[in-house]
Amino acid sequence: MNQLSGAVPRSTADGDEQRRRWRDPNSWHLRTKLVLATMLLLVAICSVVGSLLYASMDNFLTQQLDTQLFQASHRAAEFRNLIQNPSAGTGQNSGASPSSQDPLDAPGQGAGTISARLQGNALVLPPAMRSPDGQRVTLRQSDQAALISIALSSAIQSGQPQSVPVDRQLSVGHYRLMAARTSSGDIVVTGLPLAAKDSALEQLILTTVIVSLGGLVLIGLIGTYVIRRTLKPLDQVSAVAANVAQLPLDAGEVALAMRVPPSAAHAGTEVGNVGHALNRMLDNVAGALQARQESEMKVRQFVADASHELRTPLTAIRGYTDMLKMTESLSPQGTESLGRVETQSLRMSRLVEDLLTLARLDEGQPLKLGPVDLTQLVVETVTDQKVIAPDHQWRLALPDEPVEVKADGARLHQVMVNLLSNARKHTEAGTVVTAGVARSATGDAVITVTDNGPGVPAELQKKVFSRFTRADKARTGTEGSTGLGLSIVQAIVEAHGGSVELHSKPGRTEFAVYLPA
Repeated sequence: MNQLSGAVPRSTADGDEQRRRWRDPNSWHLRTKLVLATMLLLVAICSVVGSLLYASMDNFLTQQLDTQLFQASHRAAEFRNLIQNPSAGTGQNSGASPSSQDPLDAPGQGAGTISARLQGNALVLPPAMRSPDGQRVTLRQSDQAALISIALSSAIQSGQPQSVPVDRQLSVGHYRLMAARTSSGDIVVTGLPLAAKDSALEQLILTTVIVSLGGLVLIGLIGTYVIRRTLKPLDQVSAVAANVAQLPLDAGEVALAMRVPPSAAHAGTEVGNVGHALNRMLDNVAGALQARQESEMKVRQFVADASHELRTPLTAIRGYTDMLKMTESLSPQGTESLGRVETQSLRMSRLVEDLLTLARLDEGQPLKLGPVDLTQLVVETVTDQKVIAPDHQWRLALPDEPVEVKADGARLHQVMVNLLSNARKHTEAGTVVTAGVARSATGDAVITVTDNGPGVPAELQKKVFSRFTRADKARTGTEGSTGLGLSIVQAIVEAHGGSVELHSKPGRTEFAVYLPA
């Protein structure tokens, strides 16, 4: 079939449906929820562990650097005291003036160390950094201002021997600085680079992220596998329930042999309890279906026996009625009463025949299959109806070539008679009834009976093929109905492996019979 213009492609519709499902967590599979919950929990754990590890390492490296900074600051301050009081040290004097001595020249000051010395509020020497090759590199003016602000901090000005280490971003890098007061009253500012600490923390973050991601991927794969295996019994339970849901449990003999396998029905576990409960429910349903089937068989047997037994007295009643009409002279009232007896006996005979037909079909009696020309069958039955109901307009819609099927000709004749009689009984005089034959795209034979009557009410369309469903109260008619005609149609068609459908709206009612090719 060609795709209609403007229709949404199936792939696009499936994609939209998939996106809607992902946006609604309630439609997710249980295994998906468990995997996502596990991954989110692991992400939270990794984040907490990583944060604690980072904080611990940062604190450890900061303490280590502060120890080195205190030592470097002490060396710078002691070097100044040694210059001013040579006897306090080794007893040797360099001979240089105190103001010309640079704290960077103190023994043990490593590469990258920053130092500045102030007397009062003025710099004695411009702040400088010791380069890796041992040279003195003067800092920029902005860096000098930062060092002076540390030297003039409230801790030093209040008389404390040293300030609290602080971090500053200088032009030469990220530094940790502190100020210390010498015994002469000078203030020495010393700084050590934070590059090693920052590099260590960055490496820690990178390592933590890589290890966490690798662990999450590994645990996600293992967790998915474990969760799938754990929920496999639940899939087995779902599969059994889905198969049972597709069984036609409403009628007929049903073999309800499907059960959850023992591996998924161990009582004591969550999934096992569900499987065990489902098996018990299926046992109960199977027992109820068997009891229902036995009851239906008894009813069907009773209907068949009663119908068969009623044929004899009904035949006798009709025979005696005919004999009375031929041999007795009756008054007008007697003739009318005898006519009513004859009419009701004929109506009862038709009801008995219908019940007997349904009983035989329910028993599954074999059909007498043979080639049947549906075109000829439709022409003959429509011709008969023209004689019975000349007040209706009977039309044919036949193909140019005969349509033949392998079927029971007598049963299909009964199908056509019932469909045409149904159209005749439930429509007004002058209604156009069209009987047609055609081939479907799959090669199946299709028989249609269409009328332009008032249509079947919507509330009756769902149960129109049920037994003893009568539409006389809803549709205008002149004849009574047993409510079995369309039930017989459906039973005969289904016995041939076909189907019958109803499409009705005011002004058009169509019954379509599909027979396999």
